[in-house]
Amino acid sequence: MLILGLTLAILVGLSLGMLGGGGSILTVPILVYVLGFAAKPAIAMSLPVVGVTSLVGALLHWRLGNVRIGMAALFGGFAMVGAYGGAKLAVFMSGTAQLVLLAVVMLVAAASMLRGSRDATPAPDAEQSGPSSARLVVVGVAALGVGVLTGLVGIGGGFLVVPALVLLLGVDMRQAVGTSLVVITMNSAAGFAGYLGTVDIEWRFLAGFTVAAVVGVLAGTAVARRVPRQALRRIFAIFLVVTGALILYQNRAVFAGGGDVAAAPLPSVGA
Repeated sequence: MLILGLTLAILVGLSLGMLGGGGSILTVPILVYVLGFAAKPAIAMSLPVVGVTSLVGALLHWRLGNVRIGMAALFGGFAMVGAYGGAKLAVFMSGTAQLVLLAVVMLVAAASMLRGSRDATPAPDAEQSGPSSARLVVVGVAALGVGVLTGLVGIGGGFLVVPALVLLLGVDMRQAVGTSLVVITMNSAAGFAGYLGTVDIEWRFLAGFTVAAVVGVLAGTAVARRVPRQALRRIFAIFLVVTGALILYQNRAVFAGGGDVAAAPLPSVGA
């Protein structure tokens, strides 16, 4: 199971490198349902995995000129506040509730990908004159929301960040992908800081899993220009639908008031 988990970690990195997001949303299900960690430690540990792999991907995209530092600082600053707050709010939620929320987010992400929102073009006024004050308010609210989700369920939020950068801030599509990786890095760091001291972290395992994901993001960034993103996005979206549905089924007792049911059917490897 450990080998399978590390292989899946590479796939997480591949998605981050090619799409600027998406793969991070699978990290928690891999840690819980494949490797047997409890929900809360899995969510906490997913954040440095996502953050480090996103940082590596961001550096590679920066070398290609695909990172807008100013936009990343704007969006990421708000998102960090939300992520830290979301991590602190997580102590008031059961692990099952967090997994159910993650499943809902996965289904929303899948719907976003199937609509092809990442191929959207920026509004003409955003491209020509920069974002208006009203648009900046919307960006701030969106960034806070992405951050809160990061803290609560351990996602990077790239599937939301990229469309927001394109549609609200007029960022070119390729630059939005690279810039989103910077935002995810900032977001994940703040969320992990909010979890420190509240859950036990398996540092040795975390290091190995992160290295595997970094290998994936290096490969993903290298082939990003050679792979048809539309087809890849659709396949990934279908996979998210299946995974999200399975998580909801696994934790169905929460809808009947059954409380915090066991989330992982597999034996723990150290959680």
